[in-house]
Amino acid sequence: MADTAQVIDPDLLALLVCPVDHAELELQGSTLVCTKCGRVYPITDGIPNMVVDG
Repeated sequence: MADTAQVIDPDLLALLVCPVDHAELELQGSTLVCTKCGRVYPITDGIPNMVVDG
């Protein structure tokens, strides 16, 4: 698994929540995964893409 500091800033990760259900997010590789609904948000160049379709 990639080091957290290389993928996303740990301080930013602590502030982010799922835009759908406001649950905590967990870093898994180069994605953020909602601990409640399981939605997956990709991280590209340290920036999470948390745009929800529809």
